[in-house]
Amino acid sequence: MAVDATSSVSNSTTSSTNSAQKKATLNYDNFLQLLIAQMKNQDPTDPMDASEQMSQLASFSQVEQTIQTNTKLDTLLASSSLTQASSYVGKYMESADGTVKGTVESVKVYSDGIIATTTDGGKILVQAGITVADKAPTKTSDSSDT
Repeated sequence: MAVDATSSVSNSTTSSTNSAQKKATLNYDNFLQLLIAQMKNQDPTDPMDASEQMSQLASFSQVEQTIQTNTKLDTLLASSSLTQASSYVGKYMESADGTVKGTVESVKVYSDGIIATTTDGGKILVQAGITVADKAPTKTSDSSDT
């Protein structure tokens, strides 16, 4: 069973995860620096409301959690694509437009989809409308000759 490009999917997911976390951390640090500077430079006769500070901190915390949730969802989707792709190897597949048919020899998983390569070298984009079967359909001849 050949499944190509699995390492590139996991590597790209890992790198996007790391960059998103770095951006969130950088932004979180910047936010705290701005909050401290705001507190240092506030007007003593009209101090900042503590509930407003907590509201800002809570809002930023929600944004950070959303970024982490999206990162985990991306990882889950990549894993799901790999599982789905491996199940196509050895199956008979026909493209949505019917131009490419054959037994799937290998699959490549990209960030935006899966491409199956048949034993004949044909490439099929896995999308809505494809036909997948355990084996190739048998050709039946018409017995209407009388």
